[in-house]
Amino acid sequence: MLLVPLVIQAKPDYESDQLVVDLTPRTPQQIAAFYEGRGFSDTMIDLLREQCFITVFIENKSRDIIWLNLEHWQFTNADGSLIRRDRRYWKARWQKMDIPLAHQSTFRWTLLPEQLNFLPDEREGGNIILPREAQPFTLSARFDTGEQREGTPIEVKLENLRCADHP
Repeated sequence: MLLVPLVIQAKPDYESDQLVVDLTPRTPQQIAAFYEGRGFSDTMIDLLREQCFITVFIENKSRDIIWLNLEHWQFTNADGSLIRRDRRYWKARWQKMDIPLAHQSTFRWTLLPEQLNFLPDEREGGNIILPREAQPFTLSARFDTGEQREGTPIEVKLENLRCADHP
């Protein structure tokens, strides 16, 4: 008898003929294990456990260029805007903590790029980081299109997103 593993692919959070966007919240334990495996200090890991990490996967399914610009992503909840903790935030935080440059570089490598042009069939992923929130939040994102960003923008709205729960 031949045993074939069953692979179940979850439906992405957003999919159109042009674009796939999928968000995967990460638990504090997943984040701690990942960075511990790369030699990060307990001080860094404790700080990262307190954050809301979401791994983002983006795929350009179109025949055109699609532009990622995280300045065009807004996170909101019932209380208002959530401020994404971007590369500048983390660079300043790590420098204040006197974190080794090798660890700063490794951390930066795990983040979703702030800006990127996606060629047809290109994929990219990385983490975005928000303050840990107990309540659901919404992502409103705009992707420009076209070689010179002259195409019709793609508007994506994902509601009822959540940070991964503590166990």
